[in-house]
Amino acid sequence: MRSGSRRSRAPTAPTTLSIPRVGAITKKHSSMATLLFFLLTLVAFFAFVCPVPSLSSSSASSLSHSRYRKKLLNARKFEIADDMFWRDGEPFQIIGGDLHYFRVLPEYWEDRLLRAKALGLNTIQTYVPWNLHEPRPGKVVFKGIADIVSFLRLCQKLGFLVMLRAGPYICAEWEFGGFPAWLLSEKPALKLRSSDPAYIQLVDNWWGILLPLVVPLLYSNGGPIIMVQIENEYGSYGDDKEYMRRLVTLARAHLGDDIILYTTDGGSRDLLEKGTIQGDTVYSAVDFTTGDDPWPIFKLQKEFNAPGKSPPLSTEFYTGWLTHWGEKIASTGADFTALELEKILSRNGSAVLYVAHGGTNFGFYGGANTGANKSDYKPDITSYDYDAPIKESGDVDNAKYRAIRRVVEKYTATPLPPFPSNNGKAGYGHIALQRTALLFDFLGTSEIHNIIESANPISMESVGQMYGFLLYMSEYAAKDGGNILFIPQVHDRAQVFVSCPSEDGQRPMYAGVIERWSNEELRLNTECATNISLFILVENMGRINYGPYTFDRKGILSPVFLDQSILHDWKMVSIPFHNLNEEQGNNSIFQLAAHSYTDEYRGESTKDGNKNMREPAFFAGHFTIAEANEVKDTFLKLDGWGKGIAFVNNFNLGRYWVSRGPQCNLYVPAPVLQLGINTVMLFELETPNPELVVSFVEQADFTCNQRRLNVDQR
Repeated sequence: MRSGSRRSRAPTAPTTLSIPRVGAITKKHSSMATLLFFLLTLVAFFAFVCPVPSLSSSSASSLSHSRYRKKLLNARKFEIADDMFWRDGEPFQIIGGDLHYFRVLPEYWEDRLLRAKALGLNTIQTYVPWNLHEPRPGKVVFKGIADIVSFLRLCQKLGFLVMLRAGPYICAEWEFGGFPAWLLSEKPALKLRSSDPAYIQLVDNWWGILLPLVVPLLYSNGGPIIMVQIENEYGSYGDDKEYMRRLVTLARAHLGDDIILYTTDGGSRDLLEKGTIQGDTVYSAVDFTTGDDPWPIFKLQKEFNAPGKSPPLSTEFYTGWLTHWGEKIASTGADFTALELEKILSRNGSAVLYVAHGGTNFGFYGGANTGANKSDYKPDITSYDYDAPIKESGDVDNAKYRAIRRVVEKYTATPLPPFPSNNGKAGYGHIALQRTALLFDFLGTSEIHNIIESANPISMESVGQMYGFLLYMSEYAAKDGGNILFIPQVHDRAQVFVSCPSEDGQRPMYAGVIERWSNEELRLNTECATNISLFILVENMGRINYGPYTFDRKGILSPVFLDQSILHDWKMVSIPFHNLNEEQGNNSIFQLAAHSYTDEYRGESTKDGNKNMREPAFFAGHFTIAEANEVKDTFLKLDGWGKGIAFVNNFNLGRYWVSRGPQCNLYVPAPVLQLGINTVMLFELETPNPELVVSFVEQADFTCNQRRLNVDQR
C-alpha cells in the first residue's frame, strides 16, 4: 500500500501560528501572543532538528509532520524512511533503467533517453568505467563519449533522476570490469577489490578526480543524482569488510553525508552477508533472476538494512541477457518479462531495468566471463543488444518495449509520451575492398618501433600495450619429423606462423592456432636449411569482467615449450590499433595500411591463389553518400569473412567473428558516417571473403553459423 495518505494527518501548526491573527488583538495581548509565538517557534524548531526516535508505525504522525516542515524549509531532499523512498517529502517509486553513456555515441544520448522516457522510466542508472576515463596513468579523459557530466546534465534536462554506479569495479560485461588495464602492470602486483593499501591509493586518486565532478550534480545541490553505488555485487567476489568501509569513507569525504550510498548484491543470504555494510550508513539493494519470487527476497533484504531503511528495490531487473561468441543470441519472452516486472511494481516495489538500452561494445571494450576455471574463457560479442526493450540501434517497435510500457503506464501518475518511431536505416549495398597490406610486410621496416627483447615472453601490459595484438618472434632449429609447440598459458588466442629466413621471398606460413579455451599442442612441419623463424600473433579478446579470475593479463604468460624444452630469446612487437576513447596517434601500421595501396597487392583476389596462406591482412574500400538525408544508421555485413576488427571512417566498430557467430553484422551509427566519401577498413586475421566484398544493410543479424550452434548446444 502506498503510504502518501499519512501526510494528510499532519498537524497544521503553521496555520495556528498565523501572524495576522496575532496582529488583530490589543497591545497587551499582542505582547503575550508574541511571547507565546516565540516559545512555540522554539518548540517547533527543536522538533524539526531533533532526530525522530523511531521509524515504527506508532510515530508515523510525528514523522509525517516533520517531513511537512522539511518540505517547507528544504524543497530538494531524497531520502529513505518508513521503508520507502521519499522525494521532497513525497513517496517515490523508482521505475528506472540502465542506460550506459559509454555504449552510445554522444549524438544519440538524447534519442535513447527520450525512448526510455516514453517507456515510462523516471530514473536512469549508469556505471562509470574507470578504464574509459583514465586509459593511461594520469591521462584523464572526459570528452566525447567519456563526457559523463554532459550526459548527467542531459538526464536532468529530460526529467530523469540518476543512480550513479561509481565503481571502482563495475562488471557490466565491460573490459576488465571497468578497471584500467594498466593496473595489471603495477609492481608489486595489486590485490584488486581489497583493502590492499596500494590499490586503495589508486582508487582514492581516481575518485579524487571523478567525485568532485559530480558533487554539483547531487540532488541536494540541484542535480539529478539521488544515489551513488559503492562497488558492484561484491558479495559474489569477496568479504573484505575493511575494503568496503574504506570505499564508503572515500565517497563520504567527497560527496558528504546527505547522498544515499548503496550496494547491490544477489538476493541470497550468503551474498548479502559478504557484500553489504551493516548499519544505516549504506543502503543495501538486491538483484535476482527474473522469474524468482521477488517478495521473499525483499523480505531478506530488510535484514541487511536498518529498521525502516529498506524500500524494496531490484537494481538489476533483467530484461534479457548477455551473449558470448559461439552461443545463440540470448532472448527472453516479452510477456514473461512484463509480468515479472508487475509483480514488483504492483506492491509499490521499485525496479531498475537491466538494461533499458544496451548499446554497443565499441572498440576493444567488450568483456569476457569464465566457467569452471580461467581457461574456460568466454568472450562477449560486440553487440550489447541484450534483448532489451530499446534495441542496439534504438528501435522500439517490438513486443518487449510495448509489454513493459503497458505495465509501467499503470503505475505512473502522468501520461506517457507518445510511442516513438524507429530511426531510419539505410543499406548502401556492396562495397568492393582491396588488400592494402599484409601484416608481415611491416617487419624489418621503419614502421616498426619499440621492439622489446627478452629471454622469455612477457605480457602485453609489461610491454605497455593494453589492447589489440602483440607479435612474439623467436627462432628454433628444425628436426626430422617436425617439432611440437606447446604454450601452457596464452591469453587469449594465438595464431602461429613459421618461415625459413634463408629462402628469399618466402612468406611466413600459417601453422595453426592455439586458443586459451582448448590449449592444445601444435605440430610444426617445416624444413629449412637454417633455423626456422617463429611468429606468434596473440590477440587480446577482452579481459574477464566477473568472477574470481578478473586479474587477467594478456599475451603469452608462461614459458613456450618446443619439444618439451623452453624456447628462449624473444622479440615483442606491439600492434595496438586505437581504442574507443583514444586518438589514432602515431600508429604507423594502421596509417600505412589505410592509406598506402601497394601495386603488388592492389585488387588481388584470394579466390584464385594463396588460399592456404591465411596471413593477417588489411583490406580497405570506400563508398559515397550523395545526400545529407541519406546519412542514416546501417549495419556492416561481413558474410564470407572470418575474424577481425572493422573500422569505418577510422572509428573502431569492434570485433567481428563471423566464422563462429552468432553476430554477423556490426552496428554503424549514423554519426560515424559523413556526407561524401566514407572509408571501410578491415584487419582480417584468417580468411577474407573470396570476392573481397562487404555490404551495408538495414538490419541486425545474429544467425551466423547457426547450424553449428544448434548442433553444439543440443
